Amino acid sequence: MIPLSPTWTELGYLAAAVCFVLALKGLSSPATARRGNLIGAGGGLLAVVVAFLSEDLRHEVPILVAIGLGSAVGVPAARRVAMTQMPQLVALFNGVGGAAAALVAGLELAGHAGGAGAAAAGAFTVLVGCVSFSGSCVTFAKLQELMTTRPVTVRGGQALFVGSLLAAVALAAVVVVQGRDGTPSALVLVPLALVSLVAGVLFVLPVGGADVPIVISLLNAFTGLTVAASGYVLENTLLLVAGTLVGASGTILTRLMAAAMGRSIASILFGAFRACTAVAGPGGAGRPVRSGSPEDVAILLGYARKVVIVPGYGLAVAQAQHTIRELAELLEGRGVEVIYGIHPVAGRMPGHMNVLLAEANVPYESLKEMDEVNPELRTTDVALVVGANDVVNPAARTTPGAPIYGMPILDVDQAQQVVFLKRSMRPGFAGIDNDLLHDPRTTMLFGDAKESLAKVVAAVKSL
Repeated sequence: MIPLSPTWTELGYLAAAVCFVLALKGLSSPATARRGNLIGAGGGLLAVVVAFLSEDLRHEVPILVAIGLGSAVGVPAARRVAMTQMPQLVALFNGVGGAAAALVAGLELAGHAGGAGAAAAGAFTVLVGCVSFSGSCVTFAKLQELMTTRPVTVRGGQALFVGSLLAAVALAAVVVVQGRDGTPSALVLVPLALVSLVAGVLFVLPVGGADVPIVISLLNAFTGLTVAASGYVLENTLLLVAGTLVGASGTILTRLMAAAMGRSIASILFGAFRACTAVAGPGGAGRPVRSGSPEDVAILLGYARKVVIVPGYGLAVAQAQHTIRELAELLEGRGVEVIYGIHPVAGRMPGHMNVLLAEANVPYESLKEMDEVNPELRTTDVALVVGANDVVNPAARTTPGAPIYGMPILDVDQAQQVVFLKRSMRPGFAGIDNDLLHDPRTTMLFGDAKESLAKVVAAVKSL
């Protein structure tokens, strides 16, 4: 087979790059996110086809086998994953991307003498790619609850991290020196990869609670940078473009998430190594809680003038998005104004609730971001909190030292009445108590969110 000419190859890569840009643009809004995702996937497929046709390949069969195996694993995983597990899948796929970039760059360095510039880019790719891989594996384990979500600290952990990072930088410098004079040795590249893997684990282990999604976004930016650097090593323009897009968008997303969580970038990068202790309010043990029946909740909602629904991770776990939409439509039929209040990091990742509610055909105009809905809560009769906790916890305003202190929250405590749908009194992902659960204006409805909402729906119909 005659390879594509350089002109057609560059045109194909240009078309793929345009698809990536359009995909990012589409992903900026829930209304166009699906189309943007399809455009991005199409661009990725085009890039693979062009790369396959533009080279005089000598190992077509192993390449096709690898593509087949990857597809056999990736397609079922993507189709079967629940929306509640999407952040874990993102973390895992991101880590695999960083590992792939590191592996390709390492093999390229070990086989070719490309000069100091290529050696520097390759060493950077191996270092950061391995950090991204091991760190992403830890975030996956935390979100999947294969390990504790609380901060994990070890004696001398900060010194170990700094030492491993310095060792990785020193080994990377050796790779650059060797690349300037010839071909870097595998005896340096392999230790560089191993030390970087250790650094990635030590970087993420002390992070707990609500900071984990921010770290996922940060590691995603790391992976983008490694892909861009590997593009320099391989002299592939499309990898440079795609990696730069991912790195830039991941960095912007990290900044936005940090602002939404009341975190600074410096605290994300360096604050994780402090021993983290969850600081709560007075504590929930022995304090009174007012619980109600579905009929009680139905009366509160059915005779209200304005209701704000605050969905959270519990709604996603229960797959209750269709039931909550049915309840909202019933209330609107009774003349009740219904608004959905969406925190920027409700669920486990930005946009998690938007996508979930879009599945249930909730109108986009009904979804209000935190800055829009907070003024509405002052004139709200009932705030219905379904499976959320940390994003409405007043400790973010009142308890210095709490893991979420300083995080902007939805001010549901300003509503006239608050209804909480929870399975139990267990704390949220940040691991601290919520004093709002004990407020005299709060009614608790315990149980599975979908089952509880179905009972409330039936009760509203009977009013």
